Amino acid sequence: MSRLMLLMSITGIFFMLVSAASAFETDVFKTSAGELKITFIGHGTLMLQFAGKIIHVDPVSQEADYTKLPKADLIVVTHEHADHLGLKAIKTLRTAKTDIVLNETATTKLKGGIVMKNGDVKTVQGIRIEAVPAYNIVHVRSPGVPFHPKGIGNGYIMAFGDKRVYIAGDTENTPEMKALKSIDIAFLPMNLPYTMTPEMVADAARAFRPKVLYPYHYSDTDVSKLTALLKNEKGIEVRIRKMK
Repeated sequence: MSRLMLLMSITGIFFMLVSAASAFETDVFKTSAGELKITFIGHGTLMLQFAGKIIHVDPVSQEADYTKLPKADLIVVTHEHADHLGLKAIKTLRTAKTDIVLNETATTKLKGGIVMKNGDVKTVQGIRIEAVPAYNIVHVRSPGVPFHPKGIGNGYIMAFGDKRVYIAGDTENTPEMKALKSIDIAFLPMNLPYTMTPEMVADAARAFRPKVLYPYHYSDTDVSKLTALLKNEKGIEVRIRKMK
């Protein structure tokens, strides 16, 4: 292949990836260490770009064609359920240099990751990550069997410069969530019967007061209920994106 043809091929791939990523909504935040770009893929799935690194959160193939999105420097998996851990998507995104952070139970499906348990703090790819418990208190599959038992799933707080981003995973408004401090951006799940009602999300937001709150993984929940509940809460900006 000539050098010109190679250059044209590389350029074509670059523009294909840019075009695929631009099909999704994005927000950009300024941090003390540069811009953080968040791409809203859908459901519980996100892509973050920071300091030249690509971070995929809970990638699953039903939300995106990952052959058209950038490869991952870091993949973060909150728990092992199929709508959060997509083996096909991860296989597509993973390279020899990709790190994967996951909860312990997810290792039954996915090998070679960095296990984080509730309460762990690690620095991966230069990003400080804290694992926050993610579990149900009220909603259960059957008496005594919650949809997400305590001690299994993680939410994660990731630090990007001076900004702290909390991605809650599948959880309710737990005491651990409500005790969080200094959260700049929060993603809280809002769908029944698996996670939270708008009232639960509002209760949590009033407790730990994220500066920007994104309801996500909200399925058919009426997101306007949340905005109404928090409309008088100064200092909490609720942003609605396509995250069913």
